[in-house]
Amino acid sequence: MFGECHAHVIMDGVNYRKAVELHQNGVQDKVIHQCFEKYQEGSVRFVRDGGDNLGVSKRAKQIAGQYQIDYRTPVFAIHKKGHYGGIVGHGFSTMEEYHSLVRQAKCEGADFIKIMTTGIMDFKKEGALTGESLSLSEVKEMVDIAHDEKMSVMSHTNGVLGVQTAVLAGVDSIEHGNFMNESTLELLAKTNCVWVPTLVTVRNLLGCGRFSDQSLEKIISSAEKNLRYAYSIGVKVALGSDAGAYMVPHGSGIYDEYRAFCKIIGNQSEVDRWIGEGETIIKNRFSRKN
Repeated sequence: MFGECHAHVIMDGVNYRKAVELHQNGVQDKVIHQCFEKYQEGSVRFVRDGGDNLGVSKRAKQIAGQYQIDYRTPVFAIHKKGHYGGIVGHGFSTMEEYHSLVRQAKCEGADFIKIMTTGIMDFKKEGALTGESLSLSEVKEMVDIAHDEKMSVMSHTNGVLGVQTAVLAGVDSIEHGNFMNESTLELLAKTNCVWVPTLVTVRNLLGCGRFSDQSLEKIISSAEKNLRYAYSIGVKVALGSDAGAYMVPHGSGIYDEYRAFCKIIGNQSEVDRWIGEGETIIKNRFSRKN
């Protein structure tokens, strides 16, 4: 099986708040072991985490070898205060504070840096995101600082403006990338940046009652169109389900994501080639260089 290029060990796919509460007074190794057992059962041997603010992914890196899992983590994500991101990391107000967080992540064993440049999908407003996107000058400085520290950059980013900004700033991977358009995908195709679409964060919500299926189907249709176009123009992609997000279980979420890719593209051997190339880039790039 292909690797899981976007997961959150701290989350359980059922109830985010309760999952986090388990670790509030200290990381619970039992939960991490249960998570890795699911990946082992599913023959998933590569997991790239998105980080958290309680040290769970940091501890998971120390445990992963017991399950023969190649586990990569940013330890925590970094967001600008007042913007989305506190759910998985720490915030900064100045670039000096940001640089300090990059160094802290390195000291704590991060394999790469994760930044948050936009909010998430607003399911109440078609095509809208929560919050404002960071500016190109901000994101570029963040990326340059991380690269100067010899760390690759995973970027939580959505929307046309957000993705264009992140790509122009030189991020190494785009996570989610919802609501892109063709010109944005064409820009992405000209770079070596890898897109991790996390399709099943929406697809697995169908019928659950949390959101309108009509709204979800519009998002799903848009994502399918973008994936097909990305394939046709050679955008680099990798398989990641955002495992741990609601209705996306660890271990099996990546199989859901793989099936979605195969259904959308319609050629399993081509999907295998396409995501295999992207995963190789992820494995080679998202590791410590010093």
